[in-house]
Amino acid sequence: MDLFDANLKDYQDKNAPLPHRLAPRTIDDVVGQEHIIGKDKLLRRLIETDKVASVILFGPPGTGKTAIARVIANSTQGHFEWLNASIAKVEDVRRVSLEAKDRIKHYKTKTIFFLDEIHRFNKLQQDALLPDVEEGNMILIGATTENPFFYVNSALVSRSNMFEVKPLSVDHLKTIITLALADKERGLGKQKIKMEKSALEHLAKLSDGDARRALSALELGALSTKPDKNGLIHFTLKVAEESIQKKAVVYDKKGEGHYNTISAFIKSMRGSDPDATLYYLAKMIYVGEDPRFIARRIVICASEDVGNADPLALVISNSAMQVAEFVGMPEARIPLAQAAVYVATAPKSNSTYVGIDAALKDVKENPTLAVPKHLQNAVYEGEKKMDKGKGYKYAHSYEGGHVEQEYLTAKRKYYEPKDIGFEKKIRARMEENSK
Repeated sequence: MDLFDANLKDYQDKNAPLPHRLAPRTIDDVVGQEHIIGKDKLLRRLIETDKVASVILFGPPGTGKTAIARVIANSTQGHFEWLNASIAKVEDVRRVSLEAKDRIKHYKTKTIFFLDEIHRFNKLQQDALLPDVEEGNMILIGATTENPFFYVNSALVSRSNMFEVKPLSVDHLKTIITLALADKERGLGKQKIKMEKSALEHLAKLSDGDARRALSALELGALSTKPDKNGLIHFTLKVAEESIQKKAVVYDKKGEGHYNTISAFIKSMRGSDPDATLYYLAKMIYVGEDPRFIARRIVICASEDVGNADPLALVISNSAMQVAEFVGMPEARIPLAQAAVYVATAPKSNSTYVGIDAALKDVKENPTLAVPKHLQNAVYEGEKKMDKGKGYKYAHSYEGGHVEQEYLTAKRKYYEPKDIGFEKKIRARMEENSK
């Protein structure tokens, strides 16, 4: 490092945002993630013995993935390389690879390569990492906010230890904020700040497990609040509310957050829990999920899980879908909620869903059943001469609009109505017709 590099680093250390300045230096500085770096946990043992093998850290933003990487960088006896996949190219990976081999060859020194946002590398870029990881030329530490089983090559996943980094608790965030207020070297300790208990609670709660968000809001509030005549900054609840404003919900619209939430929404309707249904609906509305997508899932659930136990569920869901499209947000939340609650509280039957799938399986796997002659089309004279339609019994000509006749050339049973809701009446009707 030359003089200019030193000046740049000194400037960055003093003027970098608070989350960067307060980044942990040792493993004991890390707050939270006890399940992977607590006493006697595997990752902690690997770091303390400098035996870290290739790992992938995954979890929401601001929970400690980069912090753990910094701790490894500060504790290893090897060389540490750092790249962000959002701006790195294959050429950068090749450079790291060549330099890693040279270090082994000339100095017998290992290279630990931290690749932040590894999910941003496409398949070919990730493939470029495989040979060196496989041969042990370098140790890869990948960090991602996405589910690595979806976004990271299976070959890399199989060669790495997987560690999930979980959202920080409210108590963890209170600890981090308190440390930032007290730290005179890297935090805000040189400023005279008095934080109200309610303000601390508000920042910790609305940061939603994200330490970066909590510290950024803390710094913003401290810098934007004028001190009183004694030089004291009063960090009140009002300051906290202005600093953090809208809660940031972790929700990637094309990734795991999206699929997990819609899955929970559907399962809550299926499980007849209207409160859980409304919570997941509210979460999707809050983060800006497409209301048409939500409406389609309600309609499908109304047919698949309620079915003929309450046929009105499909009517209401379809109406809600049309109304939501017509009025748009934010008013669309009301018909969506009405339909979702109706579906959640309706009696449940998947008999029609099971029935059509059983029929499709039969059509696919077994010989096709011929249409009985008396049910075949008999519009033209030539068809009538072939006895098509001959002997067909017109149901409305019989009492009750029902008549026994062969509708399939082989006996089949697909639809089994349940003894619940409107299907109870359907079941009774079917039993009466079979007499």
